[in-house]
Amino acid sequence: MKKVTYSYLCLSLFLAISIFIQPSYAAATTAIQPTNLVKKVCSQTSNYNFCVETLYADPRTPEADRYVLAYVIFGSAYQSATTTHDRINLLLKNATASQMPRLKRCDRDYTKAVSKLPEAHDDLDSETFDSLAKLSRIASSAADDCETSFKGTRSPLTANNKGLKGLCEICVVVSKLFVMS
Repeated sequence: MKKVTYSYLCLSLFLAISIFIQPSYAAATTAIQPTNLVKKVCSQTSNYNFCVETLYADPRTPEADRYVLAYVIFGSAYQSATTTHDRINLLLKNATASQMPRLKRCDRDYTKAVSKLPEAHDDLDSETFDSLAKLSRIASSAADDCETSFKGTRSPLTANNKGLKGLCEICVVVSKLFVMS
């Protein structure tokens, strides 16, 4: 009898906790109320939630105009490309013979991405917006090319490549705010 009562008490406690925890978790994930600008941008991407979460990871986003939003997303893309490039260099140190050419290709690809994203930043600074989308696409292509180099085998960089592609997609959409206005 005591075992049944104890089990019942534990089950009741578990259910009560999960009832109270679940709504607070749901509230945390839906607490972001995107601005009209963020909605406009993110609705043009393939992953609305990724876009909103990425932009709102930066505290400037809630008050951002199109310029600040551009600095936010191009900065995020640059950070992602730089972090991935650093990771590639670490992987190269312990690469197997079959990984070495693939990782070297990724190193070249990400060197290109890391160089093009600051060019976009410079274009924002100088208010020459015509190349923003092109530079974003070059960085995105670098992630594609890196991933392709691992075709037929498991890539240690798949998540990084997908992340940069997603960020660059947002960059392209934000770029349109300047050339279409």
